[in-house]
Amino acid sequence: MNYVKVILLICLLLCIGSKTSAQNISVDPTVTPDVLVKNILINSSCLSIDNVSASGNPLAGQQSYGSFTGGSNFPFSTGLVLATSASKNAEGPYNQATSIGVKVFSWNGDPDLNTALGTSTSTHATVLEFDFIPSTNSISFNYFFASNEYQSFYPCSYSDGFAFLIKEVGTTDPYKNLAVLPNTTTAVSATTVHPKINSAVVEGTPKPGCEAVNENYFNGYNPASSPINYAGQTVVMNASTDVVPNKKYHLKLVVADDLTRNFPSAVFIEGGSFLSKINFGKDRTFANDNPVCFGENFVLDTKLNGADYTFKWYIKDASNNYVLLSGATTPTYAVITPGTYKVEATLNSASCTATGEISVEFTQEIKSTNTSILQCDDDTDGITFFDLTKVANIVKNNVSQITNQGYYESLANARNKVNPILNPKKYFNKYPNQVVYARIENTYGCFATPQIALNVSPYIIPDQPPFTTCDEDQTQDGLYQFNLAEQVTPQITSTLPSGLVVNFFLTADDALAETNPLANIFKNTVPFNQTIYVRAINGPDCYDIAPVELVVHTFDPPNFEDETLYLCKGEEMSLTVASGFKTYQWSNGETNNSTIINTAGDHTISVTDSNDCQKTKTFKVILSEPATITGADVKDFSGIDNSVKIVYTGVGDYEFSLDGSVFQDDPTFTQVRPGIYNAVAVDKHGCGISNSFLLYVLDYPRFFTPNGDGYNDLWTIQNIDQMPDYSVSIFDRYGKLLKQMNQNSSGWNGIFNGHELPSDDYWFTLLFVNGKIVKGHFSLKR
Repeated sequence: MNYVKVILLICLLLCIGSKTSAQNISVDPTVTPDVLVKNILINSSCLSIDNVSASGNPLAGQQSYGSFTGGSNFPFSTGLVLATSASKNAEGPYNQATSIGVKVFSWNGDPDLNTALGTSTSTHATVLEFDFIPSTNSISFNYFFASNEYQSFYPCSYSDGFAFLIKEVGTTDPYKNLAVLPNTTTAVSATTVHPKINSAVVEGTPKPGCEAVNENYFNGYNPASSPINYAGQTVVMNASTDVVPNKKYHLKLVVADDLTRNFPSAVFIEGGSFLSKINFGKDRTFANDNPVCFGENFVLDTKLNGADYTFKWYIKDASNNYVLLSGATTPTYAVITPGTYKVEATLNSASCTATGEISVEFTQEIKSTNTSILQCDDDTDGITFFDLTKVANIVKNNVSQITNQGYYESLANARNKVNPILNPKKYFNKYPNQVVYARIENTYGCFATPQIALNVSPYIIPDQPPFTTCDEDQTQDGLYQFNLAEQVTPQITSTLPSGLVVNFFLTADDALAETNPLANIFKNTVPFNQTIYVRAINGPDCYDIAPVELVVHTFDPPNFEDETLYLCKGEEMSLTVASGFKTYQWSNGETNNSTIINTAGDHTISVTDSNDCQKTKTFKVILSEPATITGADVKDFSGIDNSVKIVYTGVGDYEFSLDGSVFQDDPTFTQVRPGIYNAVAVDKHGCGISNSFLLYVLDYPRFFTPNGDGYNDLWTIQNIDQMPDYSVSIFDRYGKLLKQMNQNSSGWNGIFNGHELPSDDYWFTLLFVNGKIVKGHFSLKR
């Protein structure tokens, strides 16, 4: 049983190996160049081929070109391969260990390839070239490039090169390379097509990486099971070019190593893909961003001689089948409806039928409107400048998807998009009633050319009287603001047709050019008298431009500043301003230059001059009256910190005194000496003096000297006898009571129990009948 399993496993592995091997391409390096070109590359009777030749690896038995047969997972079923090593080495699988290749120093490069790629270092060149005569206007074939340089950091710096070079036989024209990236002149190579490559360390040396380049054309790195023996390859690409039917061309297919002769490369060309076709160019569709413009005379042209060919034209129907267009038998066909079109051109002298196909779509019609601009003329000569851009939206019917592509003096220039007007915002017409043209385009470059008539306005704004205002700010400098919309516009528009809009400008040139319009609130920039300009418009059209005079009157009477006065309570006063003004208006309604008032507050007088400019003065009348002193906050027994704060009522502005001779603004007095005071307050504005208020400031002596000299022999508190009932208790430093006194006591003489007490510090407690307590200490000095 185990023996049977082993046999089955061996068979399975053999089958798998056979299947894997079958996926590799098979290369035949013995095929002649003539067979490669005429039987493998080209499968068309519409091409005449001659002068086929090839060259490559000089080593015997290692031809570097050949035919191949591809497996099911290879892009091409058959074709030819041109390599920089033996073509047989192109067969898979991929073997990285041998990918560096073998250097053959007797195998040189190709000068035409060097010229095409801008180098001089090609080596190991393999060339297949031939002449051909096409019967149609286009050729193309399919290919892809494979290389062992698609590993490590190499594509950042190195690449083998290849080119498909074509030129007309018998001319000195340079070769044109067809092996380029689509819609560019960039040659296809490992350095121009690769993914992002990370830095690497090669033989101990760091090598920098590089960003991806045209990665969308890179098909990928090849695994060990690849059907070809190369590290990576591009996607399948197409080489094509336009040709002239019946002219002879030379085509040179060449691939070569770079100077290093390492890591071989190859080009694989699909068998039978070299075709002579009729090329109408890219599909004219929205997807390609090039649909045919509405109204365009779009003709499909085979560029073939009608006498040599028979033509059939087709269009695809809704079922995706081609339907013969009856009567269409000429080399050209005018397309008027969208669709996919095909032509078959059969050469009358041979069994050669070439085809061409194209899809066509049409854009919508561009709607445009002819219009005119009515501009004002500053000197009535019929020549002025116009802002053509003002009608930019009108000519394109306000369609945002349509763009303005310039303005032109002639219809031919507009159609050909040449010689545009360089400054359309300030274009001077060449003659009265001139017509210019706008060019408007859709996103596909389709255009229309509406015309714009340039006309000069015949209308006139009547002369306007000056617009006046008074300088009402604090600085009478003749500069003040105008509300143009309210003060000027209504008067101007009252004399114009309804519907016109007016704008104002500092200068006539600004008004003509419609630049720097003034704001509605405009402060004149020239004192007292300034001329600005009004422009009346109807949409984009100018009705007329006219001067507008602005006058600013000043009014600054002397001695008219605001004034503050004081009114004594119960009295009245006269308020007076100068005579000679046009009008007077007091806030109490009187209209003379003076008035009698008996109340405090703001009293205003407004006067006007001959220009009706107004000036207002405010008399700020403040009520005043004598003060009434109601009391005093006395801080005593504090030595130099004794103070008195007079408490009063009244609405006046007062100054205060404790002795009736020295006055101060503050009702609080500091550093008040002990004594008896009669406080008063006087109104500063002559409204009288207050009542007199009697107050006492008391303090105790800080020491006494009871030595019998008649001076300071008793310790007593001055003026305390004027106070309500009280008692004074004196103690020594140990708290022993030594003396008690009241209103009837004359003071203490420093004797206790008939004995003189020594010099020392003593303490007292003063207790008033109202509960106030004062404590302190003093010194007895002998």
